[in-house]
Amino acid sequence: MRRYEVFPDNIDAPLQQASFEPAPLGDTEVAVAIKAVSLNFRDILVTRNTYFAPISGGLVPCSDGAGEVVAVGSQVQGLAVGDRVATLFFPHWQSGKPDARALSDARGAESAGAFTEHFVSDERGLIKLPDGLSYAEGATLPCAAVTAWNSLFEAGDLKPGQTVLLLGTGGVSIFALQFAKAAGAKVIITSSDDAKLERARVLGADHGINYRRHPEWHEEVLRLTGGQGVDVVLEVGGPGTLERSLMSVATGGRIAYIGVLTGLAGAANPVMLIPKASSIQGIFVGSRAMFADMLAAIQTHVIHPVIDREFAFADAPAALEYMKSGSHFGKIVVRVGD
Repeated sequence: MRRYEVFPDNIDAPLQQASFEPAPLGDTEVAVAIKAVSLNFRDILVTRNTYFAPISGGLVPCSDGAGEVVAVGSQVQGLAVGDRVATLFFPHWQSGKPDARALSDARGAESAGAFTEHFVSDERGLIKLPDGLSYAEGATLPCAAVTAWNSLFEAGDLKPGQTVLLLGTGGVSIFALQFAKAAGAKVIITSSDDAKLERARVLGADHGINYRRHPEWHEEVLRLTGGQGVDVVLEVGGPGTLERSLMSVATGGRIAYIGVLTGLAGAANPVMLIPKASSIQGIFVGSRAMFADMLAAIQTHVIHPVIDREFAFADAPAALEYMKSGSHFGKIVVRVGD
């Protein structure tokens, strides 16, 4: 069997293909023939060993995979050979609010990820995919889509008619655009590329802001909302964009703090939350229950993930470089199975 492993100390080749022999299944374990994986910005941090958890050489990366169940342990009850499944980012976070146990063993960092032809997981770490999604589409869901869902509807408490601000056109923001429009919300989205803004408008975005043309983009947000600001901000940039997000949020609004695309350094003054009685919450993907609710909404509204580009298994290093370029709109997928 083939898989990819990460070697952060190897600057020239941090992602390397390797061969391995699968281990026997445990009683509650499931073996999955992975058909596709999708990349996240997190995977770049893993290859650089700049993620929250220290990364050891030889780790199998990528939290997001989808494939077919090919074997089950003797005590597995919820899955059967032939089922189509996706991985869970947090195999122990089944529902409710997370605790330390729920947020442990994150795929592709604290435990082995899905970038392998043969993936083994406890059955609680997998979820069935609806028939309307391909393996490539299913592979885009575990991290970015669940993060967007949690940010909008769990932490964000989004209601029809409210306004959402999305930063950039990567996987989380494009999923959030699709989910927010399906829920009857208004969407403002930013990008440095007018062509990407036009693609976002085709997907339903109400307004697009080119942040190269409008570096003080929060002023445009306020102009577009009549000075009121937005109800929910999906803050994927981090320290480099947080201050403008704080100035963009409405009174009583919510900021879902998700990513660090602008890096880890920098500071913003949270005192601005006080006069607006607004709030900020850290978002770390979501639970199995959130994933299930999201899948139901995807089926109801016939939502299909936006895949920018697919790569062959042998071209995985090129896919990672493409991710680093920031040229993508939506998700990047690597085909694993034949």
